[in-house]
Amino acid sequence: MPGKLSDERRLTHLNAQGRARMVDVSAKPPTLRTAVARGWVRMSEATLRLIDDREIKKGDVLAVAQVAGIMAAKRTPELIPMCHPLLLAGVDLDFRLDFAHSRVEIEASVRTSGPTGVEIEALTAVAVAGLTIYDMCKAVDRGMVIGEVRLVLKRGGKSGEFKREGEEKWQK
Repeated sequence: MPGKLSDERRLTHLNAQGRARMVDVSAKPPTLRTAVARGWVRMSEATLRLIDDREIKKGDVLAVAQVAGIMAAKRTPELIPMCHPLLLAGVDLDFRLDFAHSRVEIEASVRTSGPTGVEIEALTAVAVAGLTIYDMCKAVDRGMVIGEVRLVLKRGGKSGEFKREGEEKWQK
């Protein structure tokens, strides 16, 4: 039948009645799992300069966004209904000021050793860091755009590695 998904590709968050459920991961062995997500906040060149010069009146934009992203990763299950609470081993965010495209690029890396992955935690960290940048800078630039929040790398678990094509490794 065209369009029919194989058993391993079916949505796992639905019970036999088609209602939402949290997947039971109790039989899955813990493995080391890593996820990296990226996104950006596009803004005026003047706003990007204010961030770079640390002249936004609310404070150090990237320092606040860093903490917000880490907190968001840790609280992901409170925001995403079917997401499992996980003991995160590490969360890190990096920012790059891209003057050519007038934006702040955001990268979040999340790690755990557990029965399920941390992709949603990495994506949430990027999204909330972007929202925080917007909040910190909205007094000078309400035209900012948060964009392209995406998973770029996932390692560990039964499905193995996922690596998005065309994503270069960031130079630290």
